[in-house]
Amino acid sequence: MTQNLLGGPPPTHLPDVPEASRLLADGADPYEVAAKFPAFPTVWAELAERAFAKGSVIECYAYARTGYHRGLDALRRSGWKGHGPIPWSHEPNRGFLRALAALGRAAAAIGEDEEAQRCRTFLRDSSEEAAEALS
Repeated sequence: MTQNLLGGPPPTHLPDVPEASRLLADGADPYEVAAKFPAFPTVWAELAERAFAKGSVIECYAYARTGYHRGLDALRRSGWKGHGPIPWSHEPNRGFLRALAALGRAAAAIGEDEEAQRCRTFLRDSSEEAAEALS
């Protein structure tokens, strides 16, 4: 781990949910995983991305917003104070970051331009690497 010489908040690392991650990796139906692990942001991101891919923008928006809020809850429980790095390199953070990106895409698609911009800014401020990977 490197020392933060700028004095900003340390990176936040969400805890893993091994059983939920394993179920998704093994191809389990995300609806079933969401029902069993509703606080797991990754499953909501997965549902949002699938909905967007099939053109169901409102469904994507709803799933992404759920993943975003469940992710915020998890971040706060992990010590996040509303700002600071949320590294893409830490695998459990990716669900929240994917949900945030999906929310921004869906917001843009329905004309919620201010929300779309807030999501893009929040994503870039949280993880430059995630913003690049998810653009």
